[in-house]
Amino acid sequence: MSQLPNSLEDAIAQSRTAVQAALKDGLTRIQVEFLFPELKFMPVAEQFLPLFTEYDSRLKIFFADAGAAALARRNWVDAPFQILDIGTGRAASLQEKIQPEDEIFLFIAPTCVEVPQLEKLCEIISDRPLVFLNPRLEDAGTVGIGYTARKVRDRFISTIESAYYLRPIDDESALYRCYPGQWEVWLETNGEYQRIAELPTKPSGDELDLILLKGQPQTTTDATSAKKPNVFKSLQRFLKALSS
Repeated sequence: MSQLPNSLEDAIAQSRTAVQAALKDGLTRIQVEFLFPELKFMPVAEQFLPLFTEYDSRLKIFFADAGAAALARRNWVDAPFQILDIGTGRAASLQEKIQPEDEIFLFIAPTCVEVPQLEKLCEIISDRPLVFLNPRLEDAGTVGIGYTARKVRDRFISTIESAYYLRPIDDESALYRCYPGQWEVWLETNGEYQRIAELPTKPSGDELDLILLKGQPQTTTDATSAKKPNVFKSLQRFLKALSS
């Protein structure tokens, strides 16, 4: 039975297990999202990397830009895998970034700006597995105003399976998914967390509002409750420790 994590470390550990399950089931485009304000993606990526230990040099990592890739190469000096940036170059240069010996790919914090390049890279990668860690592909404020750009982004996003998702809706509620489980809405009342809804697909904003407004179980089973510390307060403390 799924359970909200107590800390960001717990969440990252859960996400690794979820991705392993998704890979075992044959999924090839997988996404992991920790949606907390001011979350620094480099420390998260460092804790996420043990998932790929068995792949060694057959893992290839992509950052959105050359600066982030250079920082990772400096910090992970003994890493056996290659670290590149997605770049915005010609299709020919993108082709050179993917080699036949590459077995699995990790894209760290790509944004909607890179979607055209991501699509091209994914075409070259073909059916080899890839993982998006904390992507920002749905950031409408960055996408631009073009209808075509939005359609390209939405088409691309629709090909990706969310293996792990954790987002606080406010200080007392969260939207959560840990593959192969369903999407869950959790609510804290008097120090207890209750899973008040399970859904087969990610709920829209209006659906979330309705579920939280009712504050009652939305499934055929009784709501699951668990006495535990406030996960979001714990995460805030963890984030402050990372930034200090």
